[in-house]
Amino acid sequence: MREFKRTDRVADQLQKELAVLIQREIKDPRLGMVTISGVTVSRDLGYADIHVTLLGEQDAERIKENLAVLKRAAGFLRSQIARRIKLRHVPELRFHFDESVVRGQHLSALIDEAVASDRERLDDADAGDDGEPGQGERD
Repeated sequence: MREFKRTDRVADQLQKELAVLIQREIKDPRLGMVTISGVTVSRDLGYADIHVTLLGEQDAERIKENLAVLKRAAGFLRSQIARRIKLRHVPELRFHFDESVVRGQHLSALIDEAVASDRERLDDADAGDDGEPGQGERD
């Protein structure tokens, strides 16, 4: 149980350090606004899966390009982390695009669209009601 807690602490620390390092140290102009949405560290601390989102980016090609930049910088980032965090072994960094944020935005947009459509339908029904009895109310 203790080891699991340690991996959580290491993951939290990695997330904080990587957020700063990516923002300040990677000067590649192709890299967009990267946000680290989560870090999962293996039980043996051999590797860390870093889940990232890209602000405003939904183009598959741009996402792929950003991940390539991060993967190329992984060795540099790992060496910087080794200087900042006291670990015997710094995990190998593996970057993944986190689609949950994009999926959430898409679902939210669909819900907003459905609500607006319902509201429009209700408004149309109310506009058609001019105070006269409806068909169901006639004798």
